Amino acid sequence: MLIALPPLVSVDTRLLILGSFPGVASLRAQQYYGHPQNHFWRILQTIWPSAASNTGATSYQIRSEWLLSKKLGLWDVYASCEREGSLDSNIKHAVLNDFAGLQQLCPHLEAIAHNGGESFKHVQQVATSLREAGVRRDGPPLASTAPSGGSALHEVKSVGVHFYRLPSTSPANASWSFERKLAAWREVFEKHGLI
Repeated sequence: MLIALPPLVSVDTRLLILGSFPGVASLRAQQYYGHPQNHFWRILQTIWPSAASNTGATSYQIRSEWLLSKKLGLWDVYASCEREGSLDSNIKHAVLNDFAGLQQLCPHLEAIAHNGGESFKHVQQVATSLREAGVRRDGPPLASTAPSGGSALHEVKSVGVHFYRLPSTSPANASWSFERKLAAWREVFEKHGLI
C-alpha cells in the first residue's frame, strides 16, 4: 500500500489544487509534482515569474513556501492506494482523503481545482465532505460553464466552494500542449484573484 503526501496548505489558502495520487518520482522525493517532465511547477513559474526556477531537493521547501505565500495549496484525493508505476489508470484499492477537516486547515478556501480527470471523478465526494463539515459560504450560485482555457466549473449545490476540472499537468497528458494547459490554469487563478 502506497501512502500519499500530507496536505501542503496554510490558513491563507484560497485555492486548493487536488491531484489524484503522487507518481513514483514524487513519492521517492517526497515532493508534490516531483517528476521533472510534469508541467505543474513550470505553469506556476510562468504565471508568477518571480518563482525560483531551481528544481533541486533543497529548493522544494523554498518553492513550497512561495506557493503558500500565493494563497495556493496542494493535496491529493487519495490518501493511499496500490499502483504499479505512476499512471492513474493503474490505481487500485484507493482510499479517499478526509476532506472534512479542510475548514480548519483552510478557513478562507474558496475554490478547489482538480488536476486532471482521475481527481475530478471524486468532486461529489469532496463536496459532500465539505457540506457535512458545515462549509457553506454566501455567494452567487455556481453554474456549470466551460471557460475558454478548458477548465470547467462544476455545479455543487449548498457548498460555497467552486470546483474546477483542469487539464492534468502530467507528462502522460500529451494531448494538451503546455500553452493550452497554461491558459486553463491561468483562467482559474485569475477568477480567484491570485494573479
